[in-house]
Amino acid sequence: MRLLSSALVTLLTLTTFSFASSSSVLVVLDPSLDRENYSIFFGGLEKRGYNLTFRAPKDTSPAITDYGVSNYDHVILFAPDTKSYAKDITPQSLVGLLSENTNLLIALSPKQTPLTSLAAEFSLILPPPETPLISHHPARSEPQTTIPVTVSSSSPILTPGIPPVWFTGAPHALGSTPMLVPILRAPAESFAADSTSDDDSDALVTASEKGGEGLWAGSQMGLVTGFQTNVNSRVVFAGGVKMFSDEYATKELPSGGPPGNALFATDVAAWVFQEKLKLRIDAVDHRRVGESEVPKMYTTNDEIVYTAHISAYDSETSTWKPYSGIDDLQLEFTMLDPHIRTSLPPVPGSPGAYQVQFRAPDRHGVFKFVLNWKRKGYSYLESSTTVPVVPPRHDQYPRFLSAAWPYYAGAISTSAGFFLFAALWLAGDVKGERKKGSKVE
Repeated sequence: MRLLSSALVTLLTLTTFSFASSSSVLVVLDPSLDRENYSIFFGGLEKRGYNLTFRAPKDTSPAITDYGVSNYDHVILFAPDTKSYAKDITPQSLVGLLSENTNLLIALSPKQTPLTSLAAEFSLILPPPETPLISHHPARSEPQTTIPVTVSSSSPILTPGIPPVWFTGAPHALGSTPMLVPILRAPAESFAADSTSDDDSDALVTASEKGGEGLWAGSQMGLVTGFQTNVNSRVVFAGGVKMFSDEYATKELPSGGPPGNALFATDVAAWVFQEKLKLRIDAVDHRRVGESEVPKMYTTNDEIVYTAHISAYDSETSTWKPYSGIDDLQLEFTMLDPHIRTSLPPVPGSPGAYQVQFRAPDRHGVFKFVLNWKRKGYSYLESSTTVPVVPPRHDQYPRFLSAAWPYYAGAISTSAGFFLFAALWLAGDVKGERKKGSKVE
């Protein structure tokens, strides 16, 4: 009996560890798409420890949420041409998933679908329906809508040196919100049109001369774009689903080399599923110089030391490790407006520690230590600590001020002159005045 109980405890422990160390992913796959044609992408996710669950867009089970709580850590929507979904998949419900820290990977298409209106909620502007991306360069045997796109090496999301990737789908224009994270942009010679012929080339030239919304051309268009919310949940919109397929992962480039679709898809999934560029603030500390305990309040002109400890998530070991790679971190000491804004550099020899020393302003009130670091692709770092700053107590003021010595000298000289005059007046000889007075009488 004792052996059976021990075995049950061990089984429960292993089961709990298995669930804790893996992430659940719901894949909403269009029935028209062959699951086997995406085996490289899905197989790579399963090798990295993700538990994939598949369902069709119109299926009601398994449900994405129960009683307003998400059942999955991540959701993949590979149903770009589907125009009707189950009741639990709406633009509003998908936006609600992001507030529950559920990440989304969504594939779009040139067709008008409910996902088109969802993209507009994230400041993405799609071209008119049935307007795919077209490019005649480089010379190739594939259709003009099947384009090899060069991958920029400047994005921190992607592995440097990724070969060009095959793309088929719709581009989108990027809005002005700073939360957008461009991942893959359209080639400079590409454009969006409803026809693959060159009959309407004059219209394209006219649009390029006028500019504005009538022009859907050039590298200003996005093909794969990410978005990070204020709660650090992430969503990625891809202009086409084929770029994740086995066909495009193994399709030879016009130059003769292998494409970078497989590695590109891996990097995109790693970012949107919080494997890459995920940071957090472990702790913050503030104190007076020379002291070890956190004071309840500060006095004006105190010397203050502020320290922040930051770590980054390591997906290979599933642990958090100290991170000292931020060189533009800033600290603000604010009361309504920042009274002090200073850099917060990393501490040499202390991984993950950032420290700065400054003097409290000569103004009392309720202040805040504010950390607000937001960079494209990285998790947002935000911290706010409220502290009071009070004027010195009556016994903390200096007895004498060096700047007031002229006033001190004036007061002392006036007092000395008064006492000298009084002494001379009281001790002076007044007999002559008395005799003179007697003669008058």
